[in-house]
Parts: sequence; structure tokens; C-alpha cells
Amino acid sequence: MIRDITLGQYYPVDSVLHRMDPRTKLFGTMVFIISLFLADSIGAYVIATAFLAAAIKMSRVPFSFMVRGLKAIVFLLLISVSFNLFLTDGQVLIKLGFLRITREGLRMSCFMGLRLIYLVIGSSIMTLTTTPNQLTDGLEKSLGFLKKVKVPVHEISMMMSIALRFIPILVEETDKIMKAQMARGADFESGNLIQKAKSMIPLLVPLFISAFRRATDLAMAMEARCYRGGEGRTKMKPLRYNRRDYMAYIIYGIYLAAIIGVKTVR
Repeated sequence: MIRDITLGQYYPVDSVLHRMDPRTKLFGTMVFIISLFLADSIGAYVIATAFLAAAIKMSRVPFSFMVRGLKAIVFLLLISVSFNLFLTDGQVLIKLGFLRITREGLRMSCFMGLRLIYLVIGSSIMTLTTTPNQLTDGLEKSLGFLKKVKVPVHEISMMMSIALRFIPILVEETDKIMKAQMARGADFESGNLIQKAKSMIPLLVPLFISAFRRATDLAMAMEARCYRGGEGRTKMKPLRYNRRDYMAYIIYGIYLAAIIGVKTVR
């Protein structure tokens, strides 16, 4: 399951989404997330599904690779769906002892499950089609207006992109440490909840040490190259909008208008 985390990974392939400006992809991801929280009907989720399917098709990233990222949230998904299924008041459909399944709870749990799945896949598309450098440049350019109120936009963007880049690195490091500990007789599966928590200590301690060591090496490398933040820095590849980016913004507007329209009709 450790290797199934796809958030933060980059999938190198030539596609329309890969060639798109990172600001366009960031804005599209934000629009998609907002639309999921606005969607509260079957029609809205049909539109969201079509939009997501088109994005997956355009990214040329294998769908099976994206679905792998869902394994990491299975537990959270089950908890959210179960709570909405059994704890929502309404018209009772099935009663099993003190547990009740209502029509409203069934509807809410389905929508909540789809929302979580689409959030993970939609966010993964952005990171799978955008390199950390592009993501940093896109964030800095998009939040440039905050510089007028003395917000360190470049530093914040750099921190966020480094954090995303460290996710697959730490996942790989965790997998190596787990295999090394299991080869020495460690057991991460058997036992009750307390025993499983204690068995994680031999995993977490070397993982934290490795993470701090990597952070120190990165800081020393940046200092050795005279890195001094965003003031006065130039870009090797300046961001420029192309025709496909303007078309994407139009599609975003149509998509969000369709979601709001379906919501208003109800």
C-alpha cells in the first residue's frame, strides 16, 4: 500500500495536459474541487464524472496508475461512507438492530464516497502532469498579487512544491525501512491496535531521522548554490499562456456554470 500513493509523483509522457501552463492546471483543479462541494445531485455528479474522464483521457496517464492512489484512503473512505449511511436521519429503508439505513443516508453516503474518490483522482492529475519546478512557478505567479502585502509568495510556493516532491521520496524510504525491519523479524500486521502502534516505532524513528537528514542536505545544497529567495530572481522558462490555456479557461467556466445550473434547477 505504501507504493500505491500517487499524490506528488510525476508521470512523464507527452500529452495536452503536460504541455499546459501550470497556472491553468492549478485553476482547473481548484474549480473541480469547488464543483464537487457544490454538487448535490445525480446530474451534477454525471457532469463532474464526464469532466474528470475527459481530463484523464487528455493526460494519457494510465487509469490503473491513478486508481492505485485510492488504496491509501480506503480506511478513510469506509469511515466517511459508514457514518453518513448509518447516522443520517430520514426515511428508514432497512433496520438492523440499532443501525438504520435511510434513503437520505444512502444518498449522502454515495455522494460522499464519490466526492472523496474524485478529490484524490483530480488532485493526482495535477501532480502527475506537472513537475515540481512548474508547480512552484505556477503557484508563485498565481499568488503574485499577495506580494503587495509583503507575503513571501516565492518561499511559500517553494515550501509547498518541496513538500509535494518529498511525498514519493518518503514513501519509497518507508517501503525500504519496512522491508529491512521485516527481514530482521519485525511484524507490522499481527496483534491488537496497541501492539500495532508499538510495532511502528522501529519504522518511524529511522524514517524521521532520514527525513531530517534529507532536509539538511537539501538546505546545504541550496546554500552552496547561493539561493536567496524570490527577490530579483529570473525564470529560465518564463510562463506564457497559449491558445490551449485560453480554451481550457472557457471550458472551466462552462463546466462550473453547468454545475451551478443543475444545482439552481433543483
